[in-house]
Amino acid sequence: MSSCITEDQKILLQVVQMILNYLQEQQIGTKVVDYQSPDILKKKLDLSLPEEGVSLSELFGVIQSYLQYSTRTSSSNFFNLLFAGFQPEGLLSEMVTSVTNNTMHTYESSPVATLMEMALIDALNSMVGFDSGEGLMVTGGSNANAIAMLLARHKLLPETKHTGLGGSKLVAFISEQAHYSFLKAANLLGIGMENVVKVKTDRLGCMIPQELEAAIIQSLNDGKTPIFVGATAGTTVLGAFDPFPSIAQITRKYELWLHVDGAWGCPVLFSRKHKHLLAGSELADSFTWDAHKLMGVPLICSAILVKQKGTLSDACSSGDTDYLFHEDENAAYDLGRMSLQCGRKVDALKFWLSWKRHGKNGYEQRVDRLFELASYATEFIRTCKHLELMVQPQFLNICFRYIPDGVDPNTDVDRINLAIRKQLLQSGQAAINYAHYQGRIGIRLILANPEIHEAELNRLFHNIITTGKSCESVMKL
Repeated sequence: MSSCITEDQKILLQVVQMILNYLQEQQIGTKVVDYQSPDILKKKLDLSLPEEGVSLSELFGVIQSYLQYSTRTSSSNFFNLLFAGFQPEGLLSEMVTSVTNNTMHTYESSPVATLMEMALIDALNSMVGFDSGEGLMVTGGSNANAIAMLLARHKLLPETKHTGLGGSKLVAFISEQAHYSFLKAANLLGIGMENVVKVKTDRLGCMIPQELEAAIIQSLNDGKTPIFVGATAGTTVLGAFDPFPSIAQITRKYELWLHVDGAWGCPVLFSRKHKHLLAGSELADSFTWDAHKLMGVPLICSAILVKQKGTLSDACSSGDTDYLFHEDENAAYDLGRMSLQCGRKVDALKFWLSWKRHGKNGYEQRVDRLFELASYATEFIRTCKHLELMVQPQFLNICFRYIPDGVDPNTDVDRINLAIRKQLLQSGQAAINYAHYQGRIGIRLILANPEIHEAELNRLFHNIITTGKSCESVMKL
């Protein structure tokens, strides 16, 4: 075998080194983002698509620019979204899946990944409490939520799969803090966004069961057909966990499908200290689980879990697939039979490798460490005269506000907190977002990266306070 390295292989090795340098830079205080406005960034990048192709070496500069101007989600200053950090096994798996370029519709197309995915789904179902469930990896939590609503529709009105909704007036119920994907699902399924009822929540952002039952009764009185309740394990703004046992009693009473969107909060089940937040999870009919969030697996890595076997294939299968699915010894392993997709990327390898590397104990430590950081941040805010908690945190979402000296809290506080967030981002000091809650705007701190330390949280709060005082001066509050 020749030991000569081709020109393309040299370029690939250079890119690998570039990636390693990029990761090293994040350990020495590099900005979380080299922020440029869209108009300026368009001028800095060559976004043209040529008539004639270029050599692989000419793409080197494009990759350099991509790394330079992309937000560093692995940075210790990234607190913006429900994911953060870097896992080397994730990078390795993405390289392997790109090289093999398999698709997940049949066992013969992707034998190893099929067995890995089935093992993962079995493990997740066991953690949720589905003794004989099934499931599938899908393209994000939003997709999983939509499939769950489809399953609810199919359970009540299976003929709809073939004949359409007709005159049925279906209704779904979610909390007012639930993810917006449920509205998109209602649009997609022909239910209509106006038929998604947002149920009132308590001061912590948890669905109020009495309000849910009242909403169901009202829809029945209006001549509509309730089919679905979407509860949440870890809401996007407040990190709230709905009371699943109480909600399950209501859904059983009215024979409604109960889905739990655990995209953010489900991995709490790894922790013996904190899994009580998901008490009653086994009472649901389906679950959304995002491994790319709290578990740190690279995007996208999501699953839909279903309590009853056969449900997914009944609702999602179609005809005209004999060219693809064959009734042979591998038929039970052809996961495409239960999928809305045909071609489906291999997401199982990165999830499987991550679980293999960390184990259940490692994930327990990860979850517990993040709760420790959340407790530290909460206490810092509580005892700091310049900062104010908007609500007592339940999870890893901490909503708080900077309070200017001598200013009426009901006047300019929203405006100054927006200014703080914007200045931190544009200066590259921190990527952190804001959120609306009870008519007020505050800063939403998300703790998803267990590699950060208390000292880095101290620095974040110091930068927020310093920036706030600067904004006070500029805005002349």
